[in-house]
Amino acid sequence: MLHRIENKIKTIEEILTLLDQLKSDCKNKFLIDKIYQGALLHYLYMAADSSIALAEMVIKYKNLTRSQSYYESIDLLGEHGIIPADFAYDFAKIASFRNFLAHHYERIDYLEICENTLEKLEDIRKYLAYVKNALAL
Repeated sequence: MLHRIENKIKTIEEILTLLDQLKSDCKNKFLIDKIYQGALLHYLYMAADSSIALAEMVIKYKNLTRSQSYYESIDLLGEHGIIPADFAYDFAKIASFRNFLAHHYERIDYLEICENTLEKLEDIRKYLAYVKNALAL
C-alpha cells in the first residue's frame, strides 16, 4: 500500500508540473484555445481528484475510520494529525472544487481559474509535503 501512495504522490507532482507550464498567459489562451482550455481543466480535475484519492489511500493505510465524503477524507487527515487541522479545514474545499469541475464545467469562470485557482497549486504541494512527512516518505 505504501508503494501505491508513493506512486500517487508522484502522479500528483507530475500533474502540478504540467499545470505550472499552463499558467502563463492563461487569461488570453483560455478564451481562444479550446485545446488549452480542455487541458487546463482536465489537469485541475486530475489534481483535485488525485489529492482526494491520496487521502483515501492514507486513511486505509493508517486503518482510520472510513470517510463518508470526499470532504471528510481530507478532514480526517487533519483530525488524526497527518496534516495540520487548520490546513485540512481549508484544503478540504478541494472536494467541492473537484465536484464543480466534474459536474458544472459549463459554468467555469475563466478569470477565477486563471487569477485565483492556479495560484493555489502551492496548497497541493504543502499537502503532499505533510503527507510525505507523516508517512516518512
